[in-house]
Amino acid sequence: MKQPTKLRGISTISKVFLGVLCTFSGWVSCSPPERPIEQRVFRYNQEGGISSLDPAFARDQANFRAVAQLFSTLVSVDEKLQVQPLLAIRWDVSEQGKLYRFYLRRDVHFHDDPCFNNRSNGRRLTAHDVVYSLKRLCDPALASPGAWIFQGKLAENGFFAPSDSVFELRLIRPFPPILGMLGMAYCSVVAQEAVNRYGHSLGVHPVGSGPFQLAYYRAGDGLILHKNPRYFEMENGLRLPWLEAVQIRFLVDKQSAFLAFLRGELEFLNGIEPAFHDEIFQDNNRLRPEYNDRFRVVHAPYLNTEYLGILSDSRLGACHPALRDPRIRWAISTAINREKLVRYLRGGVGIPAYGGLIPPGLSGSIALQAGVKSTTVSGALTNQPVSSHQNSVNQARRVMQEAGYPPGSIRFTLATNPSYMDMAVFIQQQLSEIGVVADLEASPGPTLRQMINKGERGVFRGSWIADYPDAENYLALGYSGYAAPNGPNYTRFSHPQFDAWYEQALMTTNDDARHKIYARMDSLLRAESPFIVLYYDQTLRLEQNYVKSLPAHPLDQLDLRRVRYQKVAN
Repeated sequence: MKQPTKLRGISTISKVFLGVLCTFSGWVSCSPPERPIEQRVFRYNQEGGISSLDPAFARDQANFRAVAQLFSTLVSVDEKLQVQPLLAIRWDVSEQGKLYRFYLRRDVHFHDDPCFNNRSNGRRLTAHDVVYSLKRLCDPALASPGAWIFQGKLAENGFFAPSDSVFELRLIRPFPPILGMLGMAYCSVVAQEAVNRYGHSLGVHPVGSGPFQLAYYRAGDGLILHKNPRYFEMENGLRLPWLEAVQIRFLVDKQSAFLAFLRGELEFLNGIEPAFHDEIFQDNNRLRPEYNDRFRVVHAPYLNTEYLGILSDSRLGACHPALRDPRIRWAISTAINREKLVRYLRGGVGIPAYGGLIPPGLSGSIALQAGVKSTTVSGALTNQPVSSHQNSVNQARRVMQEAGYPPGSIRFTLATNPSYMDMAVFIQQQLSEIGVVADLEASPGPTLRQMINKGERGVFRGSWIADYPDAENYLALGYSGYAAPNGPNYTRFSHPQFDAWYEQALMTTNDDARHKIYARMDSLLRAESPFIVLYYDQTLRLEQNYVKSLPAHPLDQLDLRRVRYQKVAN
């Protein structure tokens, strides 16, 4: 049996943490843990586990949630999508947006670890550590999936520390989204001593400066994080975080995780499986009365857009020629009843999408309210109330007829992964009403992504989750310079005006002016419809009633710094 990672620099374990360890079957044998309300341990499940605690490999939600507890970045993004100071006290931007100068705190220390000159005391973090960490991220030898953040953007000597407390980032040309990108887990600051000592094992021996530090880790079971006693952030004269520990379980079975939450063994449950939905909720995602005094429902925006992508490059033969006509793409779009999709396939979680690719909540979005849709095919789009579904079907049929494609003349394959087959079946049925035949193909996620990247699938279900709080994150999907495999433009959409606006926006350092350009770009995407946007996502999670101050973050981050417990009156 593989041995768990041992505690580093901790000679004794308090009774409260032993209680936490008891919850992992087979680790130790002892009495049940105390009530979490008293021991201040936050417990959550990470289905499928965590592949690495090295920030350079924080490529998915599971990894970056854990990394965010262990490491710190120059800035953070709050639940209102505002960039806030973290390691940097402040910053200024000069040279027409090409130079960012950050002034760092002087009271930040890495976690205690033997890697620091064979002593357990963590040393002070400096600007030179920031330089080292970002250079490491960009090193081709490391092959970090986050290296794209700075690719093609850095000027000569792009990372520079003129002193211990000042870090400079130099760009070839302005790129306003870069500030928010520096808050991504990839850009966490690591200690060179830790990399030198642990090498590739840094993923199980993380040494950061975050609010928690690794205490125990066992692959396949879970991990324990302890409060960092020297964490630098203070509130009301007291040092954060309020919690004493975090326990992350790796329960693969969704039913097991659901039952663990019901038993009070997890503090929150993110995402409710349809199979369990009726056990907890009434109509409109209201808790059943028997749970009102135990749980809290949190329903909040989530920056994820679900869409159908349509291949636009005529040089690739994977797509029916009719789908290169914006009128046909519009007809397909207007035939899909998004309200019904969200209500029955998503349990009411999500916003039916009649806008562009940018989700509501990001500046530049033209996302429309449910119940309103665009009804013209070209030129300026007019927003009108949604008529009956049958009227929408009749409009789509008429447009197809005028374009020279009668019912039955268009047939294509819709590619998806098995997890979204129910949605694909729904869309197939909807399109049959306008005489369009959609054959379905389900492939494993990695296989599907590879085929889409190569332009081998003409119509595919896709989604885009924001990595940083700027609409450029979505608009890059339509920029021809990023056509796959050289970037995220998997539809190979190409439009000179869109490209010109994209380049203009990145040279515009005034936020309001840039956001107006974004809105024009989003409108153009809606008119051309290389993306048939289905819905804008939302999060639906359950929390134990005693959990307080856990923000609902549009980027689905897990910020535990200020979480506290408060007894609920019986």
